[in-house]
Amino acid sequence: MQRLLVAILAAVDAAIAAAVGLAVLLAPLTLLWTLAFGAAADWGALWPVSGTLWQFGHGVPLEIVIPDEIVMAVGISPDAARFTLSLTPLAFLIFTLLFAARSGTRAARSGAWLLGVVAGSATFTLIATGVASTSHTAGAQASFALAIVLPSVVYLVGTLCGAVCYAWREGDGGIIDRVHDAVDGWGEWGVLPAEIVRGTAVVIVSLTGIAGVAVAVAVMLRGGEVIALFEAAHVDATGVTILTLGHLAYLPTLLVWAVAWLAGPGIAVGAGTAVSPAGTQLGVVPGIPMFGLLPENNSIWVLIVVLLPVGAGAFAGWIVRSRLVWEDVARPLASRVAITAGIALCSAGIAAIAAVLASGSIGPARLAEAGPHAGWMSLAIGAEVLVGSAILLLAPRHRDELAEERTDRWVAEMGASPTADADAAAVGSRPAAGWNSEDPDANDTAPLDDHGFFGDGSTPTHR
Repeated sequence: MQRLLVAILAAVDAAIAAAVGLAVLLAPLTLLWTLAFGAAADWGALWPVSGTLWQFGHGVPLEIVIPDEIVMAVGISPDAARFTLSLTPLAFLIFTLLFAARSGTRAARSGAWLLGVVAGSATFTLIATGVASTSHTAGAQASFALAIVLPSVVYLVGTLCGAVCYAWREGDGGIIDRVHDAVDGWGEWGVLPAEIVRGTAVVIVSLTGIAGVAVAVAVMLRGGEVIALFEAAHVDATGVTILTLGHLAYLPTLLVWAVAWLAGPGIAVGAGTAVSPAGTQLGVVPGIPMFGLLPENNSIWVLIVVLLPVGAGAFAGWIVRSRLVWEDVARPLASRVAITAGIALCSAGIAAIAAVLASGSIGPARLAEAGPHAGWMSLAIGAEVLVGSAILLLAPRHRDELAEERTDRWVAEMGASPTADADAAAVGSRPAAGWNSEDPDANDTAPLDDHGFFGDGSTPTHR
């Protein structure tokens, strides 16, 4: 594929990613704008609001400024009229990340991944610049520099990860192949990068699934509290729709909170608060329906949930050890120790990034702190994954594993299945008597006797 075409397709992918994210906001906002304001709606404010929310969804903090007339009408304190809102709805960020990874994979498949990454990221940066330049609102102000940098970084990370992963698996004929060859030259240590990434991916997927189940259980057990908070809001159908869409956008954020709770450190919903398996200590929290899922004071037996991240690490260790046995590199203990430590460190690093993205300010004063603490969450996840993966990766090698290694080695040496009939294979591969190996074509016209045999009594062999 021509390099120009790769660059054009990467730019189109970036434009589609930005357009879909903005359209997801514009479509429902247009409908709600019409229902709420009717013909008197200020349509000029629709795009700035959509652009500001799109930036907020990519991690850009907003400076909320409540007008004085609203402060006086509602009767809130003037100190609460200005605050920072930085707890990000991660649904938009994850969508951009996944779409960018798909674009990077396509560019790598075309043979020019670096050009695709540069073209796509540059296009997305131009779009982010255009959105930041045209979406100024009086009530919610974002930093112009962050409004350009943060969405662009999200797209760059996604497309780079997708391109490099594909190039590492399939080759690119360039720098990735040279790095891959250098790693292969490490011998039995050459499996470390791939197995660490594989084990970390298993841990992240497992924790995400466990968190999803935990949120579902919380909805079943405390769904009544959520409904009560919806009713206490006293909103009409339009307000309920806005709240529901907002909760859906915050669902990935809620999953990160669930992981933090399962790991042990828990989360905060305001300064001086704590929600963890060891207990719940809350003051006055906003009447947001999502907060109805927060557990009340727990029994000491709830601490058993910290074994779930340990189980995720053990599952990753089992997957990686099975691969090591298959590749006949499970014998060195030192490499398995390095893989175990690498999985724990990478899992802790991703947990820290997720905690940073899923925490921030949700209001003035004490509400400036909400979400998990990045340091404690990463430490807990790293330690628990380390214990779980070590149980499977560093355990003594049992007889079944050794027998499997011997069988695989025998199959590789013999070049045949262990269930194959060796005698039949030997007979089938041995030329029959009378076969002319120097001139095989002569065998097709060799004379046969009256009984269908060669002159020396051997049967003809068909090729």
